[in-house]
Amino acid sequence: MSEPEVPSVTAGVPPTARAPGAGAPVVLVPACQRPIGDHGFHVAGRKYVDAVRLAGALPLVVPAAHADEVDALLALADGVLLTGSKSNVDPALFGETVHDARLPLDPERDAWTLPLIRQAIARGIPLLAICRGLQEANVALGGSLHQAVQAVGPYHDHRSRDADPTPVQYGPAHPVEVVPGGLLASIVERPRFEVNSLHGQGVARLAPGLRVEARAPDGLVEAFSVAEAKGFNLCVQWHPEWQAAGNPVSMRILQAFGAACRQYRQRHRAPVP
Repeated sequence: MSEPEVPSVTAGVPPTARAPGAGAPVVLVPACQRPIGDHGFHVAGRKYVDAVRLAGALPLVVPAAHADEVDALLALADGVLLTGSKSNVDPALFGETVHDARLPLDPERDAWTLPLIRQAIARGIPLLAICRGLQEANVALGGSLHQAVQAVGPYHDHRSRDADPTPVQYGPAHPVEVVPGGLLASIVERPRFEVNSLHGQGVARLAPGLRVEARAPDGLVEAFSVAEAKGFNLCVQWHPEWQAAGNPVSMRILQAFGAACRQYRQRHRAPVP
């Protein structure tokens, strides 16, 4: 499980998130597929939408897309933000069978976000991937995942406790050590900082071409980027979107992403009259 449900639609919403102005970059936010009662819904957490606004961009939540729609969607985009989710990336996509059938999957999301990731990176469209998004990016680019990090030595249990209140689940859980000289180091300008931890899956085999940006104390990869990509890209295992307005590290990450989206828009879009 990548993250728990947030019990209230207002929980964790940054109070300072404001609607972006005219000409703001457009950031695609892929939705999850979630049954509610007898019907299927496209769902995106409000905290991710507000994080896009904190970055100074216009969020565009996208439902499940067909493979032949990805090009058209990316033609609208100045950035992509991949969210966390309760669901896991399907292990079949990295050559494994499911270890725990009780944990939810979202094959419709997998089917289009993985090609979306590859095409966004190829085009140089800025990408910020969070929790499940990091896991999707690693698999999309040829890596694999631990289905249950806590079952693999020497790693700790990186899951939150369902019985804890939401602010506790999203509270600081452990530090990350930032790799010197990388993108994350240039953004946060500090060697370590505390992060939350709400994930069951984690990076096993890092995909070719990825550069580790941070690790947990137990050595688990907590952030990476595509080293030779044409555009900004950062994938993180924690949840910087949670109460981001009050977290200086989160704001630095969102501001760097937003700046990259604005630069992309300036290079690729006609000026707004």
